[in-house]
Amino acid sequence: MHLLDIDQLRTFVAIADTGSFTRAAEMVHKTQSAVSMQMKRLEDRVGRSIFEREGRLSKLTDEGERLLDYARRIVRLNQECMLSFNENELIGRVRLGLPDDYADRYLPEILARFSRSNPKAEVTVMCEPTHNLIERVQNGDLDLAIITHVDRHGPSEIVRIEQLLWVTSARHAVHEETPIPLALGRPNCNWRHSATGTLEGAGKAFRILYVSWHSTAVGAAVLAGLAVSVLPESAVRPGMRILGPTDGFPALPSCKIGLIRARQEASPLADALCFHIKQSLDNLGAARTLPIAAE
Repeated sequence: MHLLDIDQLRTFVAIADTGSFTRAAEMVHKTQSAVSMQMKRLEDRVGRSIFEREGRLSKLTDEGERLLDYARRIVRLNQECMLSFNENELIGRVRLGLPDDYADRYLPEILARFSRSNPKAEVTVMCEPTHNLIERVQNGDLDLAIITHVDRHGPSEIVRIEQLLWVTSARHAVHEETPIPLALGRPNCNWRHSATGTLEGAGKAFRILYVSWHSTAVGAAVLAGLAVSVLPESAVRPGMRILGPTDGFPALPSCKIGLIRARQEASPLADALCFHIKQSLDNLGAARTLPIAAE
């Protein structure tokens, strides 16, 4: 019986999360050739092929999908074990950014978990749209950020995938109006692009009535019965009604939630916060993984 190498499993999970051998290599701080060698050795250990080729791309085999579930649990348990034996109290400040859409739903759990384990640590939280957060992480103004993953923005570690949903007020029928009044984010918002593109593809007339990068303002317009909007599943609030094809609203794409870190010297405090972010989001329901790993 061969023992699995946790470092190889960590690289394997990174490939599945980023969808790319190259991006995974950046995440685990290895060369692409080293990553490829690790995966060859992992296949040798389990005695199965975990990737199969499709042209220039690689995707997980059925055995690879099965291994991924175990790999996530093993890596997570290893991190939890090591943290439990860390007798050095973490003191200092860590800077976290996330859009306010995610702050409402995810932040209470994240901060509660982190504070219990690190009572002397200070967390500075900044709520801004994803593109602002990416710039702040790149400039060193933030240590890490929870963002909406979009391929054109670069790599991130996918920590959760949710379905985007059409929402309206449960007490009004504004969704029956023509053109459909919408409350959305600013023009560079990916959810806005998904909403307008889907309606255009379905040939449905719409007008953007309210624009804000703050979810509270968008949610207020929806709850007041003034407009329809789009939200990830976990952000749907009491008083909102979900719309679907039977209401004349085509299905929307999924929303990938990613985690990015500043490229700087490793920080135990940032490592600990990353761990609690992943644990918190995982507790809300298992995130699905990306099926394709491109070399």
